[in-house]
Amino acid sequence: MPAVAEERVLVVPTKRFHQLGHFQGFTAEIGKYLPALLEGGDLGYRPRGEMEQDPSFKQLIPYVLFRFTDADRSVHLFQYTRGGGQGEKRLHAKRSVGIGGHISSDDAAKKSANHDVYREGMLRELTEEVIIETQYREKCVGLINDDETPVGQVHLGVVHICDVDNRGVRPREADILDAGFRPVGEILAEIDRCETWSQIVVKALFA
Repeated sequence: MPAVAEERVLVVPTKRFHQLGHFQGFTAEIGKYLPALLEGGDLGYRPRGEMEQDPSFKQLIPYVLFRFTDADRSVHLFQYTRGGGQGEKRLHAKRSVGIGGHISSDDAAKKSANHDVYREGMLRELTEEVIIETQYREKCVGLINDDETPVGQVHLGVVHICDVDNRGVRPREADILDAGFRPVGEILAEIDRCETWSQIVVKALFA
């Protein structure tokens, strides 16, 4: 049986990110970073296993939050626990408010009119991980960088918020556990249970 080819993921050299302006935590300066990162000539696809151990590159990761605002203006976020089968082993059993994952070279292969590889990968990840049974409005709101953890050192998060009309979002993957919408106040009260990116973005946008 032929060997399965290793996934190749979208990365940018960390030095390019630093040239644009290093930050720790969350920034809402999308225009300063995202176009330059996605349009740079040094953007490329490299083996995922190698990149997970190489902080000289940042893997670009869409990180999508689903937000529901009820009739009394109370804000709820979709949240879940990462199970053992999800890709990033270092985040297992952590709570998360973010849906998303790597942009793959397979996304780049889907050539079409007005092809946007980053957006293609983001939408694919959403389709793979959750079932969305509601209308929603999506916008990019910022970026996450966390150089204080081994996972964060090799990833750069691009934060999107999907405002949903109702709570019609549910897991498609079996390893998205204990999932559902929860009031932001309750998430903040147990924020230490969350993965670092979720802690950063919830505190930055909802505290």
